[in-house]
Amino acid sequence: MDTQSSSENALYAARCIADLAVNEGVLDAEIACRPTYDHMGAVLADSVLQAGLNYSTVVKPRVHSILQSFPHARTVNVLVEIIALEGSGKFLQWAHHEKTARFEALVEFLVSVQIHDTIELRNALSEDTFKEDIRGIHGVGPKTVDYMACLVGADCIAVDRHIRGFASCAGIEHDEYDYLKDAFCFAADLLDISRREFDAWVWNYQSERSRNQLVFNFI
Repeated sequence: MDTQSSSENALYAARCIADLAVNEGVLDAEIACRPTYDHMGAVLADSVLQAGLNYSTVVKPRVHSILQSFPHARTVNVLVEIIALEGSGKFLQWAHHEKTARFEALVEFLVSVQIHDTIELRNALSEDTFKEDIRGIHGVGPKTVDYMACLVGADCIAVDRHIRGFASCAGIEHDEYDYLKDAFCFAADLLDISRREFDAWVWNYQSERSRNQLVFNFI
């Protein structure tokens, strides 16, 4: 598929997605966006922990605890000191090696490219070369990169299972990451709401839909 055809298809998908969102009340909804952090410890912890875990019951409490227990962990240099003194497992409140190793790898990478705080990280995440380089870390894919960008205030969409589920409801069969990201970004633009707001609305909509299905199945 050439670039023009892909863009045209993504625009068509965006219209389908926007139409479904309007039918489901997006324009009348009060949308609470995912929080942003001026705190590198919270950003990196949230980015590492979110994959494959329940956000409300597992990730959110740990991020909140980090903000309370390590308010000084706003910069990468402080994180290096905390890892040396406390260990990544204690900081994240997570024992499994895979996520603690990924957290440490992210910290080491940011040290190597001289990114110190969330402002510098946000600026870097707007650069294609940086995004390609950070994806060289094992387990860091495009979703994690876009999710991290959202946490530092960038107006973007992170394509997760909720986005994919909503796309399926809208009749979109194409599931390639960049295609869906473009389609949902275009849809937000068509709806004249920020991409972060649309991402949050889709997340809440799909979460509520899943809860309702579980209740129905249980009954």
